[in-house]
This record gives sequence, C-alpha cells and structure tokens, in this order.
Amino acid sequence: MAGDRVPSPAATSIHPSAVVHAEARLGRGVVVGPYAVIEAGVIIGDDTIIGPHSVVKSGVTLGQSNRLSVGVVLGEEPQHRRFAGERSFVRIGSENTFREYVTVNRGYGEGEITEIGDDNYLMSYVHIGHNCRITTGVTITSGAKLAGHVLVHEQANLGGQVGVHQFVRVGRLVMVGGGSVLRQDVPPFVLAFGVPAHAYGLNSVGLTRAGIPPVHRTMLKRAFMLLYRSRLGVSTALARMDAELGSDPYVREMIEFIRGGQERGIIRWTKERDEE
Repeated sequence: MAGDRVPSPAATSIHPSAVVHAEARLGRGVVVGPYAVIEAGVIIGDDTIIGPHSVVKSGVTLGQSNRLSVGVVLGEEPQHRRFAGERSFVRIGSENTFREYVTVNRGYGEGEITEIGDDNYLMSYVHIGHNCRITTGVTITSGAKLAGHVLVHEQANLGGQVGVHQFVRVGRLVMVGGGSVLRQDVPPFVLAFGVPAHAYGLNSVGLTRAGIPPVHRTMLKRAFMLLYRSRLGVSTALARMDAELGSDPYVREMIEFIRGGQERGIIRWTKERDEE
C-alpha cells in the first residue's frame, strides 16, 4: 500500500497528527513523527528526524542529520525569574542525538543564544539550561542537568545524574563520574568525581582513546602533579607549569583554560586519594 512506503531520502515526511507551522522551514529528507509540534520560524536542516511528541519552539535552528527521540523539547523559555519574553534562540549544529525527553532552553536576555555544536550525544532526561554552550563530540549521560551559562568543551563526558552549577566550565576530554556535582571548573583532561566533585587524576583512558601520543600524556601527568599534588597554590603551580612544561600544546591548553576562568575557580584534589 502507498501509505506503507518508506519515504525516499529526498522526501519530507510529516505524520498527519503532527502540527507544523506554515512559517517553519524544513529541509530535504526531514521526518516529523506523530504528534510532534514545530512552531513558526523554526529551521530544520536536511535529513533530520523529529520523533513522536517532540516540540521545537520558535527561535530554534537545527543543522543536518540530527536525531530527536520521543518527547524532546527544544527552545522552551529560559527558566529564569526575570525572563520577560525577550527574543532569544537555540542554535544546534549537525549530527547530534537527543534521546528521550531531553530539554534545551533558549538563551536568557535579548538576542542571547543557547548553543549546541556537532556530533553530541545527549541521553534521556538530560537538561541544558539557558545560555549554555556544548561544543563538539560531547556525551552527556541520562539525567544530567546543566544550569545556565555552562560551557562544555570538546569530547567531554558527563556521567549519569551529574549536576552542573551555573557558569561552570568543563574542559576538553574531561570525564565526570556519575552522580557528581560540579560547583567549580574542571580543567582539560581531568577525571572528576564526588559531591562536590574533586580531581581524581588524569582521564588516561580518554586521552588514549583520543589518540593523544604518549609523550604528551607524560607531560600532562607532570603538569597534573604540579597542579594537584605539589601543595603549591594555583598561581604558583601555573607559573611552574608554564616555565617547565609550557612548550607542550596540551599542557598549554590546560594552563590557558585555568587562567581564562575567574568566575568559579577549579576543582581541587580529593583527600580520599591521599589515604590510599
């Protein structure tokens, strides 16, 4: 029967029960599932799938080949007491996966943006607050919640039920253990865990999987020891890292990340490891 045919890759398929505003722009090969709602002004790139009961609000732009599962809500108003209806946005790149009931709020403030880059995987019930920026290749596990203005750098991995305080920054290739609470920034390449989260070591597995050569991993271990195990103050440790190891590009990235953040400070070493 004609109704049972799978749409061709170039066709746009909209389920009869879906509500798509006439002023929404859908690319080629977009599939809109049952009872989905797409509001005016939304832009959806080619080959994107909008799952059943998902809602894409005005102000949202989606790139190509994104996948929204059941009940995803993109672009709802920021959860801020002083929000007064100003126009703000959500900008999403390409090839992202949003599993069941993910929510992404749009920016707080006139013209402000919540931004998600490319190739990110957000598992079920993840919440991304207003003005957050998720870069590229990030994995956020089920139930994690990000408050407003959080920045997550490339290839970071946040475990299940992680909570992230507003304005916290998470560095590249960071691994945060499930159930942790981040109240301060996590420098690149660090393994963090706890309530509140503390540094437990380098994310050695992540560094290896990312193809970071052994010579750079060795330099990062030396930098980590200076930063977290030398009992030096942060500014003194950074000065020594700069002088002794600063020519290494990965150590340089760690130094610049720490120096670039004044809002929250960085997580500290866990005393539990001193007792092992």
